[in-house]
Amino acid sequence: MFFVYVALIFAAKSLIVFLLGKLVPSKRFKDRIFPVLSDILNWLAFYGAILFFLFYFSKENWLFYPFYETEGVKVSVFLIVAVAIIVNFASRLVKAFNRYVMPFFYEQFDVDVGMSYTFNRIIYYIVMFIALALSFTTVGLDLTALGVVFSVLGIGIGFGVRNIAANFVSGIIILFERPMEVGELVEIDKKIGRISKITLRSTVVETLKNGTLVVPNKYFIEQIVKNRSSAKLFARVVVSVAYGSDTQQVEQLLLQAAEIEKQKMPGVPGELPEVRFIDFRNSALDFQVEVNVVDVDMKEKLESRIRHSISELFIANGVKLAEVAMIHEK
Repeated sequence: MFFVYVALIFAAKSLIVFLLGKLVPSKRFKDRIFPVLSDILNWLAFYGAILFFLFYFSKENWLFYPFYETEGVKVSVFLIVAVAIIVNFASRLVKAFNRYVMPFFYEQFDVDVGMSYTFNRIIYYIVMFIALALSFTTVGLDLTALGVVFSVLGIGIGFGVRNIAANFVSGIIILFERPMEVGELVEIDKKIGRISKITLRSTVVETLKNGTLVVPNKYFIEQIVKNRSSAKLFARVVVSVAYGSDTQQVEQLLLQAAEIEKQKMPGVPGELPEVRFIDFRNSALDFQVEVNVVDVDMKEKLESRIRHSISELFIANGVKLAEVAMIHEK
């Protein structure tokens, strides 16, 4: 029956959330008030289920039976549940504070997205550290002794967790120095994506075609990472033609192909395409054509269309590609 009652609590919560979403058509309500009410109802259901658990089994001896006693503290199931509630409540409270309260302060003081994210993470870690310290003290654990134990263990396993420690330190450096921030566009292993989350161990990068990349923070400190946020983005195609080709003609055909496809695709900036003769090779002459674009999706689509147009123009004008070369992207 306990599980039946708990199921009814969560079912009632889900029903209320559903009715609020359906019966109130106001867009402002759904955008601002509904998420807050939904979180409050989730809290009430979760903690209501825990309090019901304590009430339902309040007459059972096992709930208050002490596992051990230290410094006058009797540790029982009831005490452990209470400690778990403290830690969980602290986590939920600080997340709600960062989500609903702090944005007003950031807006007032014109704090950018990257700095606000850093402040939110710092507040979260400080509150959780305090909550865990209070929890350990509540169940009678000596934090001084615990620190000594962790120090001894740290010496033994230090070499085994060097990468974790390096990523942790790198995460702190990224959060404070902010070489890159949440929302910025970066290029990693020729994959371009936007940073969606920075934790102390790793950074999450959302790409358009390759899914989500979870990148260890150490990578951003030790490797060269291109920040594409402030730089212009180009659709860029490299083509290699055979020796003996008329280089001026090749350049004009590439420019024509880029201009044709640029005009067909809506949203492309008005800057003129640029063509360059970039290199001599043993059996090829390399040319590059590039067009300014606004995002990664436009870049990939335009590059493909430019390649189609180049192929048609080269065939129509008798221009031959180098034998060992093909059109590719640098």
